[in-house]
Amino acid sequence: MTKTIGILSIKGGVGKTSTVAALGATLANDFNKRVLIVDGNFSAPNLALHIGFINPEITIHHVLDGKAQTKQAIYETGYGFDIIPGALNYPRVDSMKLRDKLCEVKRKYDVIIIDSSPNLNDELLASMNASDDLIVVTTPDLVTLGTTLKAIKIAKQRKTPINGLILNKVYNKKFELSLEDIEKTAEIPVLAVLPHDINVLEALSRSLPSTMHKKAKSTEEYRKLAATLVGEEYKKNNWLGSKLKMFMKKVPKQEVNRVVFKVNRPK
Repeated sequence: MTKTIGILSIKGGVGKTSTVAALGATLANDFNKRVLIVDGNFSAPNLALHIGFINPEITIHHVLDGKAQTKQAIYETGYGFDIIPGALNYPRVDSMKLRDKLCEVKRKYDVIIIDSSPNLNDELLASMNASDDLIVVTTPDLVTLGTTLKAIKIAKQRKTPINGLILNKVYNKKFELSLEDIEKTAEIPVLAVLPHDINVLEALSRSLPSTMHKKAKSTEEYRKLAATLVGEEYKKNNWLGSKLKMFMKKVPKQEVNRVVFKVNRPK
């Protein structure tokens, strides 16, 4: 059964789009999943630019506008996953058609990942409506946490709960909000903690998903998160099922959260 995952934020610059590309590459190459990533940021699409895909002829905008079928807007990326890109300059479209349009190609994929709009608008709501799971990307600062709380509030109002947070660009400095404080305030578990890493920017400059960059420090954490999202075990560093190890060694909070997520995830 296809799982559609919406990656959200209501603030630019937190690494939402980079996260979509990184997760797409990890799920496709490390877990052998058929993956489609979709640009749901209709006002300012840039997902395709993250992987060096420029000026596509048919886009999600043409699909939503009724000028093309969904399958016509799908392209192979060369990184193991497919993409439905957006058009950089296109009149306003009916974003709420997104769910129905993606249903046309769902059977072809194991996972669909939507890169949502970073603005509080109909485009964000369309991504929420089209998704089975919602993950919010945030950074450990007060300003970004405030916008994260807005996304959580909207999701609750629409009875579409947010499943977890991705804490990105973490320096591990005292001036940052702690994981515990973020969870307590947001009332949402942190599923991944990604370090600030200049190699992620280097990967972006090469139009390469960061998880395909050999030096990226966040790759292992992305793999653990990907395993959680598809209900599989992360075999390289698998402590799941070893209760003794959990008691003998302090386990990062996000690892515990991922286990809880798997246990409570609907089958």
